[in-house]
Amino acid sequence: MFVQNGITGKYPAASITGNKCAFKCDHCQGKILASMRQATSPEKLVAVCLELSAMGNYGVLLSGGCDASGHLPWDRFIQAIKEIKQRTDLLVSIHSGLIDEPEALCLKRAGVDQVLIDVIGDDETLKRMYHAPFGVSRIYDTMAAVQKVGLPMIPHIVCGLNYGQIKGEKQAIEMVADFTVEQLVIVSLMPIPGTPVWGSTPPTAEAVADLIAEARISLPATRISLGCARRRGNPQLETLAIDAGVNSMALPSDEAVARAKSYGIDIYYQKTCCSVTQALFESGW
Repeated sequence: MFVQNGITGKYPAASITGNKCAFKCDHCQGKILASMRQATSPEKLVAVCLELSAMGNYGVLLSGGCDASGHLPWDRFIQAIKEIKQRTDLLVSIHSGLIDEPEALCLKRAGVDQVLIDVIGDDETLKRMYHAPFGVSRIYDTMAAVQKVGLPMIPHIVCGLNYGQIKGEKQAIEMVADFTVEQLVIVSLMPIPGTPVWGSTPPTAEAVADLIAEARISLPATRISLGCARRRGNPQLETLAIDAGVNSMALPSDEAVARAKSYGIDIYYQKTCCSVTQALFESGW
């Protein structure tokens, strides 16, 4: 989905709801969905994924907008996902929204490789930004359901989601620490033109690094990634993230690569979603 130094990745995103989302969250308003490939029926999803596979892509991120209860229509697409896994070698990541245990089990049996979950630790932020009629306990319940059925879970925490304010992110880390998580992705508010958050100031590099350090201490055995959803052109954020203990980074700057090398860190590149670990990538390819 991104281009760096003329190189593109091989892990595009597709939306199973088009640009439709009942929440119309303040930081997105459906604009991120509109940039994805549109796969609003099971037939379209299979066709899109067959095309992506033929083009040599490694995987696909399936996303979409929530309904009024915070759910995506995964039940309509279970058979399509199963067909995709049978007919291609694509890794399949899903940005799940809320799911319960029976739905999580169906997704696992269909062959989903990993579930990406936005973890918010503050009820007020959830209601202000997502306009959700429920609290963060529902997110916790989703994580519990995913872990119970044995699906790999990749939580995402957005630093400064509440109009740039750090509010509830440490509580989100505490929520994640209750589970067995292979990787945690930390990102930072990325104001999008035309959304209510446009004009908001994202958290400072130091504030994001502080949260990464908090996560590193709370989750010593968990890989931590600085994800792609962050404002570009801030090498200080990236170098401080390395100082604070990240294991991987989407779209690193030259300064970030130099900082990693200064620590003697071996560097490995892969053209995938930032949620995909090296182990999963190598097992799938």
